[in-house]
Amino acid sequence: MDYKMIVLDLDDTLLRDDQTISPRTKEALMRAQAEGVKVVLASGRPTYGMVGIAKELELEKFGSFILSFNGAKIINCKTGEELFSSTLSVDTVHELYAKSQEENVSILTYLGDQIITEWKNEYTEVETGLTGMNIREVDSFVQTVDVPVVKSLMVAAPERLIEVEKKLKQQYAGKLNVMRSKPFFLEFTEVGVDKGTSLHHLIQKLGIAQTEVIAMGDSYNDVAMIEFAGLGVAMGNAPDDIKALADYVTDTNMNDGVAKVVEKFVLTPQHA
Repeated sequence: MDYKMIVLDLDDTLLRDDQTISPRTKEALMRAQAEGVKVVLASGRPTYGMVGIAKELELEKFGSFILSFNGAKIINCKTGEELFSSTLSVDTVHELYAKSQEENVSILTYLGDQIITEWKNEYTEVETGLTGMNIREVDSFVQTVDVPVVKSLMVAAPERLIEVEKKLKQQYAGKLNVMRSKPFFLEFTEVGVDKGTSLHHLIQKLGIAQTEVIAMGDSYNDVAMIEFAGLGVAMGNAPDDIKALADYVTDTNMNDGVAKVVEKFVLTPQHA
């Protein structure tokens, strides 16, 4: 199979634990792009938190794309054009705030290049570290968030968030997309929006077949694209239930797992 697109989650997949791309992985991805393969970044991160990595991989030069906010936005790196955008209404975000208060967990969202929350904690600090966005701690989340936003997150200790996720998935079934991107992040986007549906939208525009796509990830918000892709790859550091859903399991993010897939399935011997 000649694959035409490589879709990559960022944290714990493309990126090592120190938030860098290994030299071997970067070399493999640059070679793949030089051979005409699209490299697409697909993350729960806001767009702002992905552009630096897109620049490092020269996605603008090769005409590739960013799928940010778990697929709620698709950005053409060459033109800056938004090919797709989905938002939550102000009323929905305010309702989620009320739910967070009922469940005694923290909530955050994004306005411009800022993370909005009423309460800084260790988990909001993780988000600012991942995205490079500053936290704006506000007195009133409801009064501050007065325009539609792309997504919102509830953050708490993993064992607590499992309980909240189970409850809210039932309450919002058919109304919102509810998923965990990390053990301590519970994300809310418009219903029907995930990395898989966004990827489907993108390849239709580009005329690329589903079978010509490789998608790699490590967590629960990657399941939709791993199952959608012609070759769905789970990282070696992914939970066992994610690995069970994948077509192929590669090495860990700390041991060039992405590079090994690209070298095995994309950079064929005659190209090497």
